[in-house]
Formats: sequence, structure tokens, C-alpha cells
Amino acid sequence: MNEVMTNKINSQEAIALEDKYGAHNYHPLPVVLERGEGVYVWDVDGKQYFDFLAAYSAVNQGHCHPKIVAALLKQAQKLTLTSRAFYNDSLGEYEKFITAYFGYDKVLPMNTGAEGVETAIKLARKWAYEKKGVPENEAKIIVCDGNFHGRTITVISASKDTEARKNFGPYTPGLFSIPYNDVTALENILKDTTIAGFLIEPIQGEAGVIVPDEGYLKKCYDLCKKNNVLFIADEIQSGLGRTGKILACDHENVHADILILGKALSGGTFPVSAVLANDEIMLCIKPGQHGSTYGGNPIACKVSIAALKVLKEEQLSENAARLGKLLLNELKAIQLEHPELIKTVRGKGLMCAMVIDYKGSKKYLQQKNNNTSSLTWDICVEFMKNGLLAKQTKDDTIRFAPPLVITEEQLLICISIIRKVIKLF
Repeated sequence: MNEVMTNKINSQEAIALEDKYGAHNYHPLPVVLERGEGVYVWDVDGKQYFDFLAAYSAVNQGHCHPKIVAALLKQAQKLTLTSRAFYNDSLGEYEKFITAYFGYDKVLPMNTGAEGVETAIKLARKWAYEKKGVPENEAKIIVCDGNFHGRTITVISASKDTEARKNFGPYTPGLFSIPYNDVTALENILKDTTIAGFLIEPIQGEAGVIVPDEGYLKKCYDLCKKNNVLFIADEIQSGLGRTGKILACDHENVHADILILGKALSGGTFPVSAVLANDEIMLCIKPGQHGSTYGGNPIACKVSIAALKVLKEEQLSENAARLGKLLLNELKAIQLEHPELIKTVRGKGLMCAMVIDYKGSKKYLQQKNNNTSSLTWDICVEFMKNGLLAKQTKDDTIRFAPPLVITEEQLLICISIIRKVIKLF
């Protein structure tokens, strides 16, 4: 016991190890976590925090949900990986379950969200050449300004984020970006008959929880149908209960031609993603044309079934809808208390954001000459000190997205922390 305690790493040591031996491709808050349960996480010193990021919506079901962990452990002791060179006894069961769950003929299992997006793009291009009749190598994919579909070379080729793009060229051709929440822009570009698909986040998470106008998704879907273009929904962050429906597209009764899922598909226990489509699209992919060694592995299959069951059995979408209204209303109340500091708040379900006006912070303006950090970073550090973990995006925006298992009592405590911290700035 003493030996275990002696060898336990402290926060400074853990951070120093990552800084020395890890690539510097992230800038985390200075907190070192070692345990999680439900809405809570604990650092190496035993301090408890509310998780208000939920691993970018990967732990919608809460940290270490016992039913999901049990499914993982049970399968891990039996069979972990066969590759797709052979059949296994879990994949078919999972494929039947998830296709029925979301209403599609077929699923193509992958591991990460970025792989899911890449799969969807390949699938849309293949369909365009073999079904729509687009001339070879001319198929186009349309995305939206402010998009975040991962960081592969393909998707950053259509990004306007200079950090994501700079010095990673040459870029992949055939991807074009239009303004988000602009139906006319989509209508105009769809006059091009070589367009294969329209790839869209129903709510843009990384851009700062940008919620489009009501009816936008349905109008875009209808335009795609009219022009024989595939509507591709990236629901990696917005799906699986986060916005108060199983899928964000469900708010407008839009059934995407291609659906991309990830993150909470495993409840945060294992890398799992999935691309769903009907036979006309999915069967364009033939053996040898796409795949993954780990895609559809037995652990992923069992874990995903358990994770999806938890969403329905515990009515997490309904909880997100109910408590999301409470969170948004309270954030708006805090905005009214500090109109000079908070430009706006927005969100849907338990996916909300607060936009900060730097000029509205007297404390920041007084200290900025000696301060190399950003105001939103400083606010998030103060949240951390008060027991709540959140993270900024796009420099002026802080996201609030707790696990969907959060209770009203817990949420009210978190709101009081947010209110207390905002008063300091």
C-alpha cells in the first residue's frame, strides 16, 4: 500500500511528462484527472469537479457508466479482435441493432469520428460516380464555413481555420465551403450537377455552438433531394441525446442520406464510430475498397449496444431537453446581470455556449499588458478552481456541455459556480 502511494504521480509530474514526451498538439487546462463517475471527475489530489465538457460529448452517458463498462469487461475477457478477415459473433448483432435504432439498411463501422467523416465522403463520391453518373474525378462535396469535421487532410482542405490549415498543404481537391445557415447559398451552388453530397453539422460545436435558424436543416435537405445530392449529417457531437433528441436532425424530422456517429456511441469507453446509409448508397462500397482492422471489433460492438440502450432506458434525450432549457435560461439571466461582459448565450439541449466580450472586462483590460493568456482561458481556470471544468473555443466562446445524466440539483450547483466566477471578471 505504501509503495503504491509513493509511486503515485502528482499533477506537476504528469504535466511535465506530457510536455516533454508528447506532441504539443493540445493546450489542456492544468488539471490532471485520474477518476470519473457520472457527472464527476477527480484529480490526482482527490479534488472533485463537475465535468462540463463531457469529453466533447463523448461521455453523454456519464463517466464509467456501469452497464457500458460491464459490457466492455465481459467482451474483453472473451474476444477482443478478429479483424474483418473473419466473421465474429458480435458484429452482426450490433449491425442489426444500430440499423434498426436509427432506421437504415446498412452500417459501416469505424473507430474515430474523423474516420467516419472520411468514410462518408468516400461513400458519397462512389455513389456519385456509380449511381448519379458524375464524370470520373469530378464529384464535389459541399461543406459549411466554420465546420469542424476532424483534422484529416481531406476535411481541413475545406476549412477556413488558419490554425488547422496552415502548412499542411497541398490540399485535397473537390471540397467547397459555403456560409452556414444560408439556404440561398446552398441553392445556388447545387446548380452544379457534379455535386455528390452536402456535409453538415446540424449544430456547429467547435465553431462555438452555432445553432441555425429553425427550418434551415429541412430546407437544405429538401434542396438536396430536389437536386439528387446526398444530405450527410455529421452528428458526432450533436447526436446521441445531446440536444434533447436522439439526433439533432430529429428536431426537424430530417432523415439524413448518410449519418455519421461517434463519441457517445461508446459512452466514452472505447473508440467507436459508425456511418449509416441505405442499400442504394452503402452497397456502392465493395470488398477491398474501404475498411479498418479495428472497425467492427467485438468490444466496440458490445459497448455500442450497451451505450445506445442506456440512452433510451435512462431517457437521456428527455433529460437533456428539460435541463437544457433550464441551463439556457439561467445563462441568459447571467448575461442580463453582466451585459457588458457577455455578448450572447446560445444552445439547444445540454449543448450551450457563452460568448465573452473582452472589452467588457475591466479586470482583463487592467491586466492585459502583463497577461499572456486569454480572457476565456482565465475564466475557465477560475471555473476549475471552483470545481467546474469547461473549455473555451474560438477564443471568445466557452462551451457548456455536461454529461446527460446530470440532475437538476447538480445543474443548479454548476449554474451557481458559473454565476460566482463571472462576477469576478
